[in-house]
Amino acid sequence: MRMVSQRQSKLTLVAISLLASLTLLVAVPLFADDSSGASAAVAGVAILIFAVIGIALYVYFALAIQTIAKKTNTENDWWAWIPIIQAVLLLNIAKKPVWWIILFFIPLVNIVIIVITMMAVAEARNKPSWWGILMIVPVVSLIVPGYLAWAD
Repeated sequence: MRMVSQRQSKLTLVAISLLASLTLLVAVPLFADDSSGASAAVAGVAILIFAVIGIALYVYFALAIQTIAKKTNTENDWWAWIPIIQAVLLLNIAKKPVWWIILFFIPLVNIVIIVITMMAVAEARNKPSWWGILMIVPVVSLIVPGYLAWAD
């Protein structure tokens, strides 16, 4: 139990540090000596909003992948929090070769590989494989990892 609380406190510390850094990023244009301070402040707020949304999406996907890894008894579920290693974890869940990680970086090929991998992840969770095909649909691709992670 103590390890969980240490992990949560570290995660909280990282989140607070990121928000503090983004706040400073927004505040800098406010103290600039030019006359376009208002437009710079609006741009800073927009950057802050996009950063918060990006962080929230990253946390959502990491939690979903970690939950899928736990439910499929895949080792190293904490890899879900490390950006590129996250794809290796998905390949491990899908029981695909790890060298496929190279294919994730080739434009257009990566779309096919993501679909194939997510189809295998869906099958590993005893869900229909067509859930992996839904990863090419823009808004639905946000729902698929959550469904595969938390649906019974």
